[in-house]
This record gives sequence, structure tokens and C-alpha cells, in this order.
Amino acid sequence: MNHQPKTAVYPGSFDPFTNGHLDVVERALGIFDELIVAVAANPDKRQPLFSVEERMTLISTALKGRERVEVASFTGLTVEYARSRGATTLVKGLRAYSDFDAELQQALMNRKLAPDIHTVFLMSSFAHIYVSSSILKDIASYGGNVSDLVPPAVAKALKEKYR
Repeated sequence: MNHQPKTAVYPGSFDPFTNGHLDVVERALGIFDELIVAVAANPDKRQPLFSVEERMTLISTALKGRERVEVASFTGLTVEYARSRGATTLVKGLRAYSDFDAELQQALMNRKLAPDIHTVFLMSSFAHIYVSSSILKDIASYGGNVSDLVPPAVAKALKEKYR
């Protein structure tokens, strides 16, 4: 029997990449053969703290030593990117109901655009439920310690950005 590897795309802005994102990566790797962490490079979003290249480097550093995961960037529709990479599933992390509401709307629209691409929601672990990238940036901008909430390279990069 010929096994076609199951590839999933985990899209996001990841500005910055958190331990919650890392938790979703770990759990997705338990489900899928290959995972692409896809950094959205869409210019219509508000100005990110880290450039696409910086985010990709920080994520790659956080994922160093893990097999079956790739870090890439994309522009345009997420479902088109997934299709171009041979992925049939999008992975999305959820922390709270407010995440679910926004992600459900997006998943339904993606399903309309690409019925062959599925969305899987992974709930955040309790340790990461209150952590969002915007809260982290706010804390870091005032010199607060976020080192237990993000991978070490991200903590260092945040400190440098807000120096």
C-alpha cells in the first residue's frame, strides 16, 4: 500500500511566535506526517513588530532539531498556498471563545473557496490559554519579563526591539 504523506499548513502572523504556537506545532506533528508553519506576509495587516524574515528565523530557531516541520512564508489566500504545497489541512490554534468566533468565520469562508481543504482546530493547553502575541508585545514594550511565555530566541529578540 502506497502511503501519501499527510501535510498540513499552520498559517499565522506569528508576531511573535509564542510557546502557545510551539504547543500547537508539537500537537499537529502528532497528527500529521509533515507540517508547514506558514508566516503570512500579507501587507494589508497592521505593521508587524518583526519582519517576515525575522519571524521565519525566530520560528526556525524555536523548532531547531524537529523533523517533519518546515517554516515558509506566503502571500495571498491561505487555501491557495496550502493547495500549492499539496496540503489538504489547515491547522489553527484556539485559546478562547473569541478566537473560535473569528476562526470559524475564516474556516467557513475557506471551505467555500476550497472545499477540498479542511480546517482542524487545536485547543491551546491551559498553560498558554491567556497568552496572545499582542499582550506579549505590550508587556515586553514596558520592560516586562516574557521569557517563560516565548522561546528563548524570541525573548531575546523582544528585549532588543524594545531596548
